[in-house]
Amino acid sequence: MIALLDVLLAQTPAVPSNAQHEINILQAIVLGMVQGLTEFLPISSSAHLKVVPVALGWGDPGVAYVGVIQLGSIVAVLWYFWKDLTNIAIGAFKAITSSDYESQEFRMALGIGLGTIPIIFFGLLIKIFVKDFDKSPLRSLGAIAIASIVMSLLLAIAEKTGKRERDYEKLDIKDGILMGLAQAMAIIPGVSRSGSTLTAGLFLGLQRAAAARFSFLLGIPAITLVGLVELKSALGEGAGDAGVVALIVGTISAFIFSYISIAWLMKFLQTQNTWVFVWYRLAFGVAILTALAGGVLQNPQG
Repeated sequence: MIALLDVLLAQTPAVPSNAQHEINILQAIVLGMVQGLTEFLPISSSAHLKVVPVALGWGDPGVAYVGVIQLGSIVAVLWYFWKDLTNIAIGAFKAITSSDYESQEFRMALGIGLGTIPIIFFGLLIKIFVKDFDKSPLRSLGAIAIASIVMSLLLAIAEKTGKRERDYEKLDIKDGILMGLAQAMAIIPGVSRSGSTLTAGLFLGLQRAAAARFSFLLGIPAITLVGLVELKSALGEGAGDAGVVALIVGTISAFIFSYISIAWLMKFLQTQNTWVFVWYRLAFGVAILTALAGGVLQNPQG
């Protein structure tokens, strides 16, 4: 893990101190709230963290700030799913020592591990070949809107055609790999990590709650890696006191609202379908395109 972080950081260009807008405490709370409420709902946290501050006139907080406050979200998901994680870890260890490779816990652990590889691989490619991802066309408001609309349509198809025959206990390694490939799509802002994995899970015939539960577990390594990389990068740039406070406040806010959204979504999907997210994402994308066309919203300048 440390070697991987070093590789990522070695390819990350230094960000000038004036490249990002200064973030005050109120903005940090709001950004943390947006991060927390949207990270685990299938509506794209990256899209909302790009659109909301721009709409409020604050400017783009930048990839680094968003990456750091995601640590609050990872603490929330670790706390909520701690029992699941300990059962998987202990069960996988026992399975390895006894060569019981058909164990459910072993298959879950292997599925999460293999499912994490695609997003790390494509993330490395971006770090190496995209020198200024903050200003990439993929992070434009128009691109985010289109991604949101496309993903809403895919979720609608998955909701309509998914068999929903398999529960959490019937997850296997194939689910981890395929949902991991879907997770890698979330590198594109507006796609939504939870949205892409939930959609893939429904296409694979999982029940809604089972797909969401595994989506959360699968996201733990990816979100943790991003947060640690960006935290080390931010600290290495010598952030001032105000920057450090904004990072701490944003991370705490993200933790609180992430936990709330996880608990709500798990309960919601036990009895409800995903159409509310389909319509929301469709409306969100259309609203952005309309605002851009009318000059109400403009892409922020670096």
